[in-house]
Amino acid sequence: MRKKLAITGNEAVAYAMKQINPDVVAAYPITPATEIVQIFSQYVADGEVNTEFVAVESEHSAMSATIGASAAGSRAMTATSSQGLALMFEMLYIASALRLPIVMPEVNRSLSAPINIHADHSDTMGARDCGWLQIYCENSQEAYDSLIQAVRIAEESLLPIMVTIDGFIISHAMEAVDTFDNKEVQNFIGKYKPAHPLLDIKHPITIGAIDFNDYYFEHKRSQIEAMNNVEPVILKINEEFKKSFGRGYGLFEEYMMQDAETAIVVIGSTAGTAKVAVDNLRKQGKKVGLLRLRVFRPFPAEKLSKALSHLKAVAVLDRSTGMNAYAGPVCTEVASSLYTHSDLPASQQAGKKPKILNYIYGLGGRDIFVEDIQKVYVDLENVAKGEKTEKLINYIGVRE
Repeated sequence: MRKKLAITGNEAVAYAMKQINPDVVAAYPITPATEIVQIFSQYVADGEVNTEFVAVESEHSAMSATIGASAAGSRAMTATSSQGLALMFEMLYIASALRLPIVMPEVNRSLSAPINIHADHSDTMGARDCGWLQIYCENSQEAYDSLIQAVRIAEESLLPIMVTIDGFIISHAMEAVDTFDNKEVQNFIGKYKPAHPLLDIKHPITIGAIDFNDYYFEHKRSQIEAMNNVEPVILKINEEFKKSFGRGYGLFEEYMMQDAETAIVVIGSTAGTAKVAVDNLRKQGKKVGLLRLRVFRPFPAEKLSKALSHLKAVAVLDRSTGMNAYAGPVCTEVASSLYTHSDLPASQQAGKKPKILNYIYGLGGRDIFVEDIQKVYVDLENVAKGEKTEKLINYIGVRE
């Protein structure tokens, strides 16, 4: 029976995991993701799932055990955050290279030092190139829905996937979440049929073979192609989800973009705050818009470029920093897509590209307010009118 529940983001994710009913969950607790596996372990203890729950001694071991379970042919999951994801780093590459469809909720949290337990995107941005698919959710409802979709996406593409929510902002905040019937979820994800299980003794395979300069490059090229080809899989499964449950999510969400002259690109929970800023400015007659990037890996460069190319100016908000890189990680991807994907001849492109600004915000959980975002739109309006800016990278809410 479908129910509307008042639950936190962590509870929504754990509830989705219960309905998925994975064969194996291996986990080690870390704030602010601890509740996910804590709640799920209670489902195991109460006999509400058939899952083998493995309590390990570290996040490195959690991913190692999940890899082993997945390679053996199990539907396997884990969950983590921040330093835990960093400790998994070695194993993340192994999971993706072995093409294991592991699903992992990840609660975004800053990385030490200094010690901080609040939200930014340093953890998952640090793992953006390890071959995992990445979905960033705006709220608990999307986290619940996305985790269910993620099972199908991972298993059809044979790639691991992390579904992320902002620490405390979503993970510990209570919202109304529309949940589905257990049977509906099971019917949607289907029975797991592993492609090449290690324990299939009639068709033996090698897992973790040594691969030097003779074949390593070719195997990596194959892995890259899998990432390149997963976008239509995500869109297909989203359409099936929408047909079954009435809600859908694309690679990104466009808000008031049709006639916009300037826009902000953002990921995660801040999109909700930005939508309020857009609404306020629209009432003043300002042609502003918002693009919320949901799927960061694979990065939808061509579609993103088409969605933004008509604008006069774009601001990309990053909740992590590239330190001395050209810009924050989301901004560099957006800028690259705008300047490498165009329907115009090269000779006509120079004057047709939107001007780009980058804003670093919210590191270590620092709040960002509607007024802060409205000031970004003021900057964009001035740049669109031809005003020169000395800074590509700007900082919101930091004491100089």
